[in-house]
Amino acid sequence: MTRFGYTLMTEQAGPQQLVEYAVAAEACGFDLEVCSDHYFPWLDTQGHSPFAWSVLGAVAHATERVDLMTYVTCPTVRYHPAVVAQQAATVGVLSDGRFTLGLGAGENLNEHVVGARWPAVDERHEMLEEAVEIIGALLGGELISYRGDHFQVDSARLWDLPDEPVEIGVAVSGPSSVEQFAPVADHLVTTEPKPELLQQWDRLRDADDLPRSRKIGQMPISWDPDRDAAIERAHREFRWSGLGWPVNANLPTTEAFERATVFVRPQDVADAVPCGPDLDAVVEAASAWWEAGFTDLALVQIGDERQREFLDRAAGPLLEKLRAAAPAT
Repeated sequence: MTRFGYTLMTEQAGPQQLVEYAVAAEACGFDLEVCSDHYFPWLDTQGHSPFAWSVLGAVAHATERVDLMTYVTCPTVRYHPAVVAQQAATVGVLSDGRFTLGLGAGENLNEHVVGARWPAVDERHEMLEEAVEIIGALLGGELISYRGDHFQVDSARLWDLPDEPVEIGVAVSGPSSVEQFAPVADHLVTTEPKPELLQQWDRLRDADDLPRSRKIGQMPISWDPDRDAAIERAHREFRWSGLGWPVNANLPTTEAFERATVFVRPQDVADAVPCGPDLDAVVEAASAWWEAGFTDLALVQIGDERQREFLDRAAGPLLEKLRAAAPAT
């Protein structure tokens, strides 16, 4: 059965609101909650970007059942991988083992703030691979010293760990990243329902006799009783999402995202994102994900102004429809 999640979008709500939404989403029946980890929003109109790890700590304390995950953390520039391992272990303890660490190669928008050089994509993936190795060892309870091409660790050990090691998902976008990370991660994370990536991932893991993974995706929606208002909000706050990973990863500022999206029309966004009150349209869009083989799909309700109304009025009926439509196995 496909598991359905709710996205805590740190770019569109403050920390107190995010914790409130997390509690409400759990009460609605969502299976998991994923949290973005950025220093900037993509567009100024989104208006927020609190520290994801403080939010996750509060959410872990305020919820009881729902699984938690970063979607995703970049452990290479703004954070050192040893620090990410400590953050993940702490949230794992606070959540009683409900936390999965989602990792990715990052975006210039968030990583440039520490004044470091923004590497080319191949180097970023090399850095991420080293980071996964370091984090995995630390989450496994090892005392490690490490000297790689990109990172050094000196006699590091985590002193507070959950009973079971935190598992690691890695964001992939194409065949080369699947080939690189399928053997070293626990789970696949991606933002497009491409079945060929999942099939390649499984082939590589089967060849190494590794266990089957969760495949975790994310899909934006713009629920609103007024379809025109839903389209306007999706265009105002989420038009950046159609630029594609090669562009999004390299733009350095919100101003750059504004300029890059100046010709994106409201109808372009409406063609890509289910907008309005029609829950069946959301189910139809989501079907591409379970047909591709995804085990988990996290929804993004775009914008803050209808967030609580979405959770109070629409989320419960939507989850019923999604679970009725998704395959049982």
